[in-house]
Amino acid sequence: MEVKVLVVDDEIDFLETIVKRLDKRGINTVGAASGEEALEKIGHDEFDVVLLDIKMSGGLDGLDTLHGIKKLKPLTQVVLLTGHGTVESSVEGMKLGAFDYVLKPARFEDLCEKIGEAYGEKQRLVGLNSRQ
Repeated sequence: MEVKVLVVDDEIDFLETIVKRLDKRGINTVGAASGEEALEKIGHDEFDVVLLDIKMSGGLDGLDTLHGIKKLKPLTQVVLLTGHGTVESSVEGMKLGAFDYVLKPARFEDLCEKIGEAYGEKQRLVGLNSRQ
């Protein structure tokens, strides 16, 4: 799968671990430690899927970042990462255009599967847009 993923999380240890593990799987992965950094990277590069923590301290939270991503790159698929206490926020994120959400702590295999599904959806949408 030739997918390019942006992982956004303010927990640096988690961020670095996920980026390394996805890279080992052959998935081109970039990390961002804040919503602001994510939007800067989205503005300068093309990502297929964004793994986005919904609850980040300081600056933009996950929903604000999601809104910015969809404004800049509407076809980019966003998978929200959420703790048990923020499932309501995840549902709100789905209304704002997120592809899906995954509860933290997530099994790595589940994250990879969700990335694949989101990438498939982006490919489908790109195909639809190219036929118009």
